[in-house]
Order: sequence, then C-alpha cells, then structure tokens
Amino acid sequence: MKPLAALVLPAIRWDAERGFAPSLPAVETALTLGVGGFIIFGGEREAVARLTRDLAAGSPHPLLIASDFERGAGQQVTGLTSLPPAMAVASLGEEALADAATITATEARDVGISWALAPVVDLDVEPANPIVQTRALGDDPEAVGRAGAAWIAACQAAGVLACAKHFPGHGRTTADSHAELPVVGASRDVLEADLLPYRWAVGAGVAGVMTAHVAYPALDPSGRAATYSQPILDGVLRRELAFDALVVTDALIMEGALQGTGEPAAAVQALQAGCDLLLYPQDVAGVVAALERGAASGALEARRLEASLARRLAATERASPPSRLGDAELERHRARAQALARAAVRLVRGEPRPAPRAVDLEIVDDDAGGPYPVPPRGAFAEELAAHGARVAPGGEKVVLVFADVKGWKRRATLSGASRRSLAAALIAPATVILFGHPRLLAEIPGAGPVWCAWSGDVAMQRAAAERLLAG
Repeated sequence: MKPLAALVLPAIRWDAERGFAPSLPAVETALTLGVGGFIIFGGEREAVARLTRDLAAGSPHPLLIASDFERGAGQQVTGLTSLPPAMAVASLGEEALADAATITATEARDVGISWALAPVVDLDVEPANPIVQTRALGDDPEAVGRAGAAWIAACQAAGVLACAKHFPGHGRTTADSHAELPVVGASRDVLEADLLPYRWAVGAGVAGVMTAHVAYPALDPSGRAATYSQPILDGVLRRELAFDALVVTDALIMEGALQGTGEPAAAVQALQAGCDLLLYPQDVAGVVAALERGAASGALEARRLEASLARRLAATERASPPSRLGDAELERHRARAQALARAAVRLVRGEPRPAPRAVDLEIVDDDAGGPYPVPPRGAFAEELAAHGARVAPGGEKVVLVFADVKGWKRRATLSGASRRSLAAALIAPATVILFGHPRLLAEIPGAGPVWCAWSGDVAMQRAAAERLLAG
C-alpha cells in the first residue's frame, strides 16, 4: 500500500510581512511524509505560482492543491480576480455563473491550483444562520441544484476540480461549525430538500464533496457529525446518491470537528466513516502516525484505504496542468467581474434618487473588530471621485452598511451597536448601500432607498458607487 500520508492535505498560510516563509519548515516536513496535497490561504500571484511549482518538484507523487475560491481566485490570491458572492452571481442566471466559474478556474491554473473548494450548495433557508448566508446560491433546492451544476460544469471544463459543500447541508444551522458542533433537528423528509443540490452536483460529475461538521439525528441517530457518520457518508452519499469521487473533510482544526477529540483520532474516525481526504490538520505527523497504526491494527480497512488512495490519484490525473495567463486575459476577467458586480447591485427598497453631484458619506461597519482585517473602506469614495462626484459634508447623505458573512460574529444580524449607529445616521433622509445579505433590509429603519451590494469588498464598493451615480 502507498503511504497513507497521501490522504492528508495540510494548510499553507500567507503572512502579510514574511510571505510563505514561516510555513516552509512545516511544508518540508509534510512533503517528506508524502502528503497528498495542500490547501493554500492567501498570497500574491507570483509567490503562489512559485510555491506550487516548488511543491510539485518536492513531492514524490502528483499533488492536489486546493483553495477556497468561492468568490473567485482573487478571494485568496492578490493580483487575481475577485468576484461577487455566490448568491449575487446566481441572481444573474446560469450564464453569469458559468462565466464566474470559468474565470475562477483559469486563474486557479495560472497559479498552479488544481482544486477550487466551491461551490457552496447549502440552502439559505435559516435567517439565523451565521456562516452560510450570501455564500449560498439561494434557498430553492431545484434552483440551487441547477446553479451549482452550472458552476461545477464550467469550472471542470476549464480544467480545475470543483467541490460541492457542506454535505448534507449546512444551511439549516443556527451555529457555526468553526466554533461548535451544530445540530440540525429537521426530519428526513425536510432534509430531502438539502440533498437535492447534491444530486445535481453528482449528476454534473463533481470531483469532490466536502462534509459538514454538523449532526443530523434524522440521518444518524448517534448524533455524530456528518464527517464521522457512516450512515450519512456511506449510506446517503455513496449508496443513495451514487457518488464515487472524492469525499474530503471540512477543516479538522474546527471545533465542530474536534469536540474534545484530538486530530489523530478524528482523522481515523473520518476515514472509517467514508471520507477519503483529511483537510487542514495542524498535527500532520500525528495524524499520519495514527493512520498507519489504524492500518496496522485493522481499525482502518485496507480496501477502504486503497479506494481512497485511488480516488485521490484519479483526481490529480483529471485536473489540467498549470497554465499562465497574459495581462490582456486578466484584464478581460477583471472587466467581466466588474460587469457582474454592477449587474448584481439592486434596489431593494424605495425609488432611486437622481445622481448626486456631492455625497456626504457615513459608514456603519458591522464587520470591524474581528480577528482578520477588513477590506479597505475607501473604494466607494474613490469611485465617486473618479466619476466627478465630490465627497463632502452637505452633499446628499449616503450611509454605507458593511455587514458581510463573518464566522467570528456568531450571528446573522447587525450588532446592537451597529443598529444604534444606523438609526442615528438615518435621522435625516439618506440612501443606504447595504454590503450584506438582502434580508438585512428588515433591520434598516425608515422608508428611504436601499441598494443591496452583497459584500464589502473593493469590487462591490465600486459597483455600488457606479449604480448610485447612474440614478
């Protein structure tokens, strides 16, 4: 049997000051062990391309190089194209989704990434869900299924593997599996809706499915998270849905995955349940040693391990090799992405006001204060100025509300402080730009115009400014 380390995909994180340098000793150790790939978080375009070339050269076998590209390759890699949130693109139809997926895949190949951990096919059905929201493609099972299949088909046609997540559905949770083990108490009949997008994904030939660190008693009365549930993975995913490609865990550093169990034991349990690959353990050597002990003792069946190794190898052969892009093609991608962003911005309340010549801006930032830096907040004003509109006191009042999906918040609503700031800002008539889920409209007082711009990244700020100036 080949080394079982091939079933492990550690993380490599970019450091703003030192680049990938702090991660390189651990990377060398992982390559020596024979891991099957990596997941990359962050980085600059040329640095990521150089890293993936070095990884390929240092590995005894082909690697799967993954990244969370839900909003395009620019979500992780500076210098590549950022796209609107999945829900925003889905609102524009399947052609827009296919364009977004093609841009994502071709830019992934530009830097040597072979596996886009997207799309999210969870249903956006629980208003209190703190972690899915605009990452989802919608709330209607059939529509989400079609949208997910369109994204998957276009991504994989462009040579990059796709991954539907988080099986069997994270959309009904009211907790975030990064922080705890959520439990979905819905009946099996209700959960059929959540399974439908996965049936579409399997039909589209999706290369991978990611498990949810969520318990579903109707599918497995033991209360185990899906990641560790043989009834859910073997029973529902493998047998009922007839899926025979890669099953990968969500990150094993998450609290929903551990629940008092160490990574080595969790890794063994995940493989026993039907997972093929183990994503983002920190104790890579400990996990590999546990897999080897499990294989030697018979706790891990040889036939299962051989099948998982074969699926991983088949996936590496299915992905296309890296292919660098020219500046002209990248510029076309940026132009198309900006067109998608403009088209996605929509009026959700009131009537648009005439294009202002001067704008008095106020910001309510519900995204500030977390463990990660927020995107720059000046892009909206910069875009106004670029089109000749002055940003100055006394102009038309515009309130920017930044309320993106942030797991650290552990909530789907605005904070009390943000609601108070917003109420104070709207004492006088104003136009509101909501950089968040459209359902947050219910938390915006008054009857004035509200534009939904979905997320607070730079591209969406610029798109919102353009739409405001269009009147």
